[in-house]
Amino acid sequence: MTKIVKVKTGNKFEEHGSYSRLVAVNDLIFVSNTAGRDPKTRQIPADLTEQTRQVLRNIEAALASVEASLADVVAARVFVQRPEDVDTVMTAYGERMRGIDPTLTMTCPPLGSAEYRVEIEVTAWRGASSADITRLDISLA
Repeated sequence: MTKIVKVKTGNKFEEHGSYSRLVAVNDLIFVSNTAGRDPKTRQIPADLTEQTRQVLRNIEAALASVEASLADVVAARVFVQRPEDVDTVMTAYGERMRGIDPTLTMTCPPLGSAEYRVEIEVTAWRGASSADITRLDISLA
């Protein structure tokens, strides 16, 4: 039988917009687009590198609530407010996700607020971190 778990974090937008931070359908896990607001201080870091790190900590906490981790992420979508910030976000993202290597889409649409300089949404598979992984390089170089 399919088991579905829906996780809320107490964020006012989750109630207002009627959505969950995370939905797990058996081992398939979807994490909503997540901003870098610190859940304890309710502040969003002005520093873009720290904001990106906070986004990933927020996602990591949501995944932990269903016994998964960033290492289980198989796909990520990164939304950057300003194109000139892409390199900074990529550097901070790469520091934390190196070796996990999910698929990645990065784009620069307007976000819900000017203080959100980066938001990230992920899909994970619980247990992917312990799976047998084959890495292929199909570059022509």
